[in-house]
Amino acid sequence: MTAFDLLMTDPAPELTPAAATPAVTFESAGETLLGVLHVPAGPGPHPVVVLLHGFPGNERNFDLAQALRRAGYASLVFHYRGSWGVGGTYSWTHLLEDAARVTTAVREPEFAAAHRLDPGRLAVAGHSAGGFTALMTAAADPSIAAVASVAGFDFGRMAAAFRTDPARRAWCLDLFGGSLAPLRGTGAEALVAEMEEAGDSWSLAGLAPRLADRAVLLIGGADRDDVTPAPFHHDPLVSAYRAHPVERLEEQLFSTDHELSDHRVRLARTLVDFLRRHLPPASGGTGG
Repeated sequence: MTAFDLLMTDPAPELTPAAATPAVTFESAGETLLGVLHVPAGPGPHPVVVLLHGFPGNERNFDLAQALRRAGYASLVFHYRGSWGVGGTYSWTHLLEDAARVTTAVREPEFAAAHRLDPGRLAVAGHSAGGFTALMTAAADPSIAAVASVAGFDFGRMAAAFRTDPARRAWCLDLFGGSLAPLRGTGAEALVAEMEEAGDSWSLAGLAPRLADRAVLLIGGADRDDVTPAPFHHDPLVSAYRAHPVERLEEQLFSTDHELSDHRVRLARTLVDFLRRHLPPASGGTGG
C-alpha cells in the first residue's frame, strides 16, 4: 500500500472494535488537562503517539492525529496547563512537566487497557515549542522509542544568544506578547526570563548523548519559517546529533512557513514513514 493510500483510506468495515475518538483527561500538578485520543479500529494493542502543540497552540496538529490513526497508531492531542481553557498557569516548565505526566499516564495499565493501547510502544512528536518539549521529554525517558521535532524551537540556544544579541530578546518579547490570548497566568517577560534562567540546561544539542539510541526525526523550514529559521534552530541541531552520533537520526527541510501550511500532507507522510520504520504498528496500518 502506498503512503498516499495509507493516509487516505478508511479502515476495513470488518475491523472491530471500531475506531473511536474519546475525550480524555489527565491530572498534572492538581490541574485537569484536556485531551482527545484517536484510537484505530481493531483489537490492538496499538502503539501510541503523543502530539505536542506549540505556543500558543493555534496549530494543534489534528490532521496528523487523524493520519496517524489511519496508519494504525493511537494518537493523542492535549492542552497544557494554562492554555485553551485548562486551569493553572502557563510556563515552559509546565509544558515539560505536563508532557512527562501525559506520556506516563497513557501507559498506565488501566488507561492502556481501556483504549487498546500498547504501553511498551510510545513515540512523541511536537511542533515548535512542542518540538522542544518532545526532544526534552524523550531525553528524560529512555522508554520512549521514537521522537519527532517539527520546526522545533531551541530555547537553550536562543537564551544563549540573548547574552550577546539583545535584539533577539526583544524579538522574543514581541513574539510571545502577541500570542497570549489563549493563555493564562503568564506574560512575555516571564516567558523570556524563564528561558534565561534555564539557560544551557534547555539546549537541544546537549541532549545528543541521551538520544543516541533513539530514533529521532528533525524537520525544519528551509526558507519561509521566520519563527524557527533553519540556520539558527535546525542546522546546528542536525550537526550536533550527527557528530555524537545519534545513529538513527533522520532530517528533512521543507520549503514552507513555520506552521507548514502548504506541506501538511508531506508532513503526515514523512512522520508516518518514519514511525513505520522504527515503531511499526502490528496491523500494518489502515486502522483509522
